[in-house]
Amino acid sequence: MMEYTGSCHCGRVRFAVEIADPGAAALACNCSICGRRGSLLWFVPRDALRLAMPDERAASYAFGRAAIRHRFCPDCGIHAWGEGSDPQGRAMAAINVRCLEGVDVDSLPVEHFDGRAL
Repeated sequence: MMEYTGSCHCGRVRFAVEIADPGAAALACNCSICGRRGSLLWFVPRDALRLAMPDERAASYAFGRAAIRHRFCPDCGIHAWGEGSDPQGRAMAAINVRCLEGVDVDSLPVEHFDGRAL
């Protein structure tokens, strides 16, 4: 288990997250929002994500079935994480690995997910 800190570009949105396997593949999704945003995601139980600021400081965006709340900084626009549930109904967070300090994103294996097909 490894703890990382993360933030948006301007630092208004800050968090810490525990990652079980810091060498795990990051997910690159090609859905309508992820494809445009270019984030790489690690999925964790929602309780592994701890905000270092009030929750209302991060803006939310949902579309389609609104199954995922995309959380981002209203000032700089950087998407830091998303919140939703896994197929078993457990609360999950999708952490944008590019927002984490100390992660060499170029060294991570990347799995591609066809979100467009959903």
